[in-house]
Amino acid sequence: MPDLLARRRALLGPNVSTFYDDPIHVVRGDGVWLWDAAGNRYLDCYNNVPHVGHCNPRVVQAITTQAAKLNTHSRYLYEGILDYVERLTGTFDDPLTTAILTCTGSEANDIALRMAEAMTGKRGIIATDATYHGNTTLVSQLSTSNPPEVGFGLDGYVRHVEAPDSYRLHDPDGQRFAEKVQEAIDALNASGVGFAALIVCPLFLNEGFPRQAEGWLRPAAEAARRAGGLLICDEVQAGFGRCGSHFWGHQKQGVIPDVVTMGKPMGNGHPVAGLVTTPEIMARFRSSFRYFNTFGGNPVSCAAAMAVLEELEDKSLQANAARIGKLAVERLDTLAQKYSVIGDTRQSGMVFGAEFVLDRTSKEPASAYADRVVNAMRHQGILLPNLGRQKNPLKTRPPMPFAEAHLDLLIDTLDRVMAETPVQA
Repeated sequence: MPDLLARRRALLGPNVSTFYDDPIHVVRGDGVWLWDAAGNRYLDCYNNVPHVGHCNPRVVQAITTQAAKLNTHSRYLYEGILDYVERLTGTFDDPLTTAILTCTGSEANDIALRMAEAMTGKRGIIATDATYHGNTTLVSQLSTSNPPEVGFGLDGYVRHVEAPDSYRLHDPDGQRFAEKVQEAIDALNASGVGFAALIVCPLFLNEGFPRQAEGWLRPAAEAARRAGGLLICDEVQAGFGRCGSHFWGHQKQGVIPDVVTMGKPMGNGHPVAGLVTTPEIMARFRSSFRYFNTFGGNPVSCAAAMAVLEELEDKSLQANAARIGKLAVERLDTLAQKYSVIGDTRQSGMVFGAEFVLDRTSKEPASAYADRVVNAMRHQGILLPNLGRQKNPLKTRPPMPFAEAHLDLLIDTLDRVMAETPVQA
């Protein structure tokens, strides 16, 4: 392992992120499991990239079959991209009927911001103050979790609003958040930049996935529309059935965005991403910008993405997400009765977790404790992260085939680790 880390630094440069204090050298995956070079097995409760399971046989077969037949770029005509887009847009509400395929979610969000400029003639973007939407020069300006140290002055076009926090902020119907959005709209217009778009993950999964009633986002969406801006929903984490109750997170929120972006889980780890929008917005973008992506929507990527949609449907994985999420929060609530360090529990389908606090009255974040628990779980064969503004909530988002037996292993191990981990600031 030290040699591998040294080679990594020498070949990839310093400060390249790794998971955990003691990084894992993974060599194989299958379903919800990963194995390291020493043969140790880990339950993957972290990874939403292999959406339908590591090395899913249907996806692997689709990739290998298409790769053996044809792979080229999208300036040639081929049916795969059209068949896929028809099936993908069939999961959306009208008028979201057209798509652009890319290789990464960052590219998709970058295009979405350009669509907002094309439609409004303005460049002001509103995002939350605890978000992440990608790493292109433009999109990186939206991030507060991984902000660029040196930029191109694009931060002048961005306004951040306070992220929702159902544990600390009273905002049951989304009105408080909508007021903050309106204040940011007014500030952008007063500055002369003008307001172009509000971009959010509809379930605010990077921000700590707060509890929200269905339709919570609607007041903010209405504020954006009244101001002439677009609503962009980043579904890289929330989409493809993960929230359980709906196929897309924005559907749970009761809104129809102008642009929906997607990425990581779309091809189960194969680099395919994209966005869906309306014919009007697409036509304006196509006439305002010359855009071409050599590999976006190539035949192999489309085959992988189609296999993901087929697997989700055939295995009823959205329903599985709803069922497991409900069981998970019940089990976490039981742990909360035992450990006062759990201040709050929450879930949105196959995203669930607990927020650690040093004191339930003050709600002071137990960030260091969360770090210790996550690293201890790693040594017990369970992979999961802590995130959010203070890095004190545990966030579990496993592959969608995650079953009740896997949940039992996760909760039982968490119970044991918490009993052995001292709570301290």
